[in-house]
Amino acid sequence: MKKLLIAAVIGTLSSTLMLAATDAAAQGTTSTTTAKKPAPKHRIIKRKANPAKEAKVDPVPEGSEHWTCAEGAQFDLKGDMARDQIVTVHWANKNYNLPRQVTTTGADRFHDAATGLDLVVIPTKAMLFSDKDSSRLADECKTVAMQQGAMAPTQAQALNPANRAPAAASGAAGQ
Repeated sequence: MKKLLIAAVIGTLSSTLMLAATDAAAQGTTSTTTAKKPAPKHRIIKRKANPAKEAKVDPVPEGSEHWTCAEGAQFDLKGDMARDQIVTVHWANKNYNLPRQVTTTGADRFHDAATGLDLVVIPTKAMLFSDKDSSRLADECKTVAMQQGAMAPTQAQALNPANRAPAAASGAAGQ
């Protein structure tokens, strides 16, 4: 019986000491009998680039016209602003299909609410806006012809009789 009692006391003391050591380790204090394990070293694994997961880059549409803007910005525009109801703007390596919006000012406006891209063209320049953060992405945008003094090929310019070819103007006058 004595042996059983001694074994029970030793078992209780050892479990109490182990519990105290565990609590001390959890609180950040170290005991002389327990040593901290070194932190595991994580290896950095460099993975090969996966072309399918890389950022998508849309090609510049064929037959598009290049517009150069202030501060080095630029975009490409495909479509006839005087006639088309949708033009394609290649901006920031992506193609955006922008539908025409009706304006009361005579400016040509192409806006896509889904992407927030907004192109406004007046006879002397074009501007590109973002509705997402209400910022002007590009300003003073002009084609090569506009840089040499021509006006933008807007719908308002196409409707102006002074801008029509002489044959078309004389044909209209003879009717």
